[in-house]
Amino acid sequence: MARLGLQPRAGCPAEPPALRWAAMRARTRFVTDASLEQLARRLRMLGYDVVTHRGARLEELFAAAAAEGRTVLTLSNRGAPRRSPAGVFVVPRGELAGALRAVVAAHEPSTPRWSRCPACNSALQPRSAFEALGEVPGRVTRLGTPLSSCPSCGRWFWAGSHVARLERWFESVLGPDPERPDAR
Repeated sequence: MARLGLQPRAGCPAEPPALRWAAMRARTRFVTDASLEQLARRLRMLGYDVVTHRGARLEELFAAAAAEGRTVLTLSNRGAPRRSPAGVFVVPRGELAGALRAVVAAHEPSTPRWSRCPACNSALQPRSAFEALGEVPGRVTRLGTPLSSCPSCGRWFWAGSHVARLERWFESVLGPDPERPDAR
């Protein structure tokens, strides 16, 4: 908590339970640079709106954030430039799981899980197996699993074994998702 600039009140435990964080959480749209691309991809999988500006300096991120109504997601402890309306959220350095926990504890996702393209942040569009013919492996279209595609980058998505592995990783980092019907 101290890394985030938060100090516990007298008589409160140093790390409050997740339920205490629920009241503080807000839906936030983020902007970041390529140094946090792995975190940005994982956040997009969870439904967070995170735009990445590759090669941008911190000042450029604040300008983009101000123009788009976003919060800067950064590793830098430097604050926002003077008179900048953009907020800043500093994530812990060096550990993907810790950075993910910090963001999720303080902010709500914009959309449901698996509804954003992890590569480019666009909202995924549901598609039919017929539309996917020739674009995805034949075994995927024959299974009849729901398919989605990204209108921006053209990638296709379906709930394969990689989704199950990522869900297990998310559960190990964040705990069970109370909104999922199969959560323990």
